[in-house]
Amino acid sequence: MSVQLPIVAIVGPTASGKTSLSVELAEALGGEVINTDAMALYRGMDIGTAKPTAAERRAVPHHLLDTLTVREPASVAEFQGWARGLVTELRARGTTPVLCGGSALYTRAIVDRFDFPGTDPDVRARLEAELEADGTASLFARLRELDPVSGERIEPDNGRRIVRALEVIELTGKPFSARLPVQEYADPDTLQIGVMIEREELDARIEARVQRMFDDGLVAEVERLLAEGLAEGRTASVAIGYRQVMAHLRGDLTLAEAQERTVAATRKFARRQMAWWRGDERIGWVRYDDPDRVAKALAAVRAFAVR
Repeated sequence: MSVQLPIVAIVGPTASGKTSLSVELAEALGGEVINTDAMALYRGMDIGTAKPTAAERRAVPHHLLDTLTVREPASVAEFQGWARGLVTELRARGTTPVLCGGSALYTRAIVDRFDFPGTDPDVRARLEAELEADGTASLFARLRELDPVSGERIEPDNGRRIVRALEVIELTGKPFSARLPVQEYADPDTLQIGVMIEREELDARIEARVQRMFDDGLVAEVERLLAEGLAEGRTASVAIGYRQVMAHLRGDLTLAEAQERTVAATRKFARRQMAWWRGDERIGWVRYDDPDRVAKALAAVRAFAVR
């Protein structure tokens, strides 16, 4: 019989209802939520990340929100250390950690075996210089040729991740995807619960969410963050919604175009998210619109904890 509190990870595409499920489940378990969304780490990036409000958190403690300034880069390796340390701390005091967020790599970095390859400052500097001179398109084309799997998983305009992938390929002689986490839990007392939703419904929910973001003041949020250095932030500046609004503020896009492109980019992001979870037979799924989804998730956790 397991005596260790399980690590519970809520997974699934953006706009599927992961946040509300994680809060209600943590509340029922007396647990606490650990954010696994890379962009929700940033202070002030609230509207465009759909960061849960104080009311939505329902007094459930949340961790790894508002940790960084928009100028600071987010590192998966550093995040892994923070999150695993929190998991250990919570379990030591008898509290169930509930992971929730849209960055599949960040979730997998916590729950699965995932060791990070080293870095070489000279190689990194050369690739970053190429990125600065040539933009992301040529580097992304090279990545897709060398490592098609990573080419599918990394956003074409995410220069920082493209550079990192090419660096690892050059240093190890192996595809970057070969160093991604494998489906093997770092701690066997781990349970994943996925939120299932049909593509058509998800697309409609994404469009409605983006509309709310723009109605709630996303443009003003971006203007404020630009004054705090958003454009200089290597990670924060590529966040979906934020980069489209920055293009609008530069005069490159109309407001309507920025909103349309945010919807399109979010839908593509949701497809990439599901690519991470598709085929993972360890995940137990609940429907997004099942009125009993919290009860079913809670039953799964309790059954797992006493197995």
